[in-house]
Amino acid sequence: MKLELPARSFRAYLFDCDGTIVDSMPLHYIAWKKALAEWNCSFDERLFYAWGGRPVTEIIAALNQRDGLNMPVDAVARRKEDLYFELLPQIKAIPEVVEHIEAKHGHIPLAVVSGSRRDSVLGSLTALHLIDKFDVLVCAEDYARGKPAPDCFLVAAERLGIPPKDCLVFEDTDLGIEAATAAGMASVRVPAPLERA
Repeated sequence: MKLELPARSFRAYLFDCDGTIVDSMPLHYIAWKKALAEWNCSFDERLFYAWGGRPVTEIIAALNQRDGLNMPVDAVARRKEDLYFELLPQIKAIPEVVEHIEAKHGHIPLAVVSGSRRDSVLGSLTALHLIDKFDVLVCAEDYARGKPAPDCFLVAAERLGIPPKDCLVFEDTDLGIEAATAAGMASVRVPAPLERA
C-alpha cells in the first residue's frame, strides 16, 4: 500500500490516531463486541467501520436508540476503553503512515487529532514509542463537536500556529475526510483494514 500525497508542500501534518497511525481498529472492535455483549447489543463490523471517527459516547447513544436499549452511556464507554487497554500489548503501527511521521519529524510540526479520549491516544502512541514525535495532541476532550465538524482540526491548526490551508490531514474515515475538508485542509485517505485485506 502506497499513500498518494497531494503534489505540494505543507507546513504541518495532522494525523488521526486509530486506524491511521495505529492499526488499532481491529482491537477496538474486539473491545466493542465484548462490552456490548454484556448488554445483549450487537455491532456489525461494517457498521463499526462506517461509524469510525464518532465519539464512543455518541456510538453507544446511537445503539441505544437503534435497539431500544438503555445502556448507561458513560459506564459502557469506560468498560469498552478498559477492554481496549487490556489489548494494547497486541497493537501495531501502520508502516506507510509511520514512514511519513519519521520523514517529517523535526522538519515541520506534527499533531495527532483524534475522536478518542486522551488516555486512549496516549496509551496507543506510548505502546508504539511514537508519543515523542508529536508537537500537539487534540483529543475528544479538547473540542465540542466531533467529526465531520471541522472543530478538532481547527483546534490543532490553532495550537500549532499554522493556517488550515497549509495543513495536510491523514485520515482513515469518511467522517474524518469530511471534517478536514470542512476545515479547509487537504487530506490523504488511509485505507481501512477491510480495504487492505
